[in-house]
Amino acid sequence: MITAKDILDFWFNPENKAFWFAKSDDFDEKLRLNFQDIFMQACKAELWSWRSTAEGRLAEVIILDQFSRNLYRDDPRAFAQDPMALVLSQEAIELGMDQQLAPEWRSFLYMPFMHSESALIHEQALTLFEKLGNPVNLDFEIRHKVIIDRFGRYPHRNQVLSRTSTAEELEFLRQPNSHF
Repeated sequence: MITAKDILDFWFNPENKAFWFAKSDDFDEKLRLNFQDIFMQACKAELWSWRSTAEGRLAEVIILDQFSRNLYRDDPRAFAQDPMALVLSQEAIELGMDQQLAPEWRSFLYMPFMHSESALIHEQALTLFEKLGNPVNLDFEIRHKVIIDRFGRYPHRNQVLSRTSTAEELEFLRQPNSHF
């Protein structure tokens, strides 16, 4: 049985950091082979016992928010667990669990806020990433927030989610740094 510690050991292994925000078929396949079953358990909320610790809650959030993007790249299912990951993160923050995590780990607890398509959630995300004190994370949150404030959604998801793009979104998508 895979544990929360197994998830965190894998995700934060220095060998895997290069793949966090990069496209890699090999890394995606590695996740599929090793973690597809635990991902399905997380989707069914079967990992609820992990939520009693900050590390367990973080592991579940990483599965739902990060693994999903690798397991279902270019597929609507990549974003299907975002609301659940966000709720788990919100609860962890309310319980003070985020303060029990090292800053690098905490950034992944906050990532569902960055992935949200809600302007209200991005107001919270901005505060969280400012307090985190990592200028790289803060810069990415600001760039995400600007897109949400402008469009109310991420235009780069439109094709995958079968949403019709506006002319303004199509023009935006031709610009550098318009995709995450």
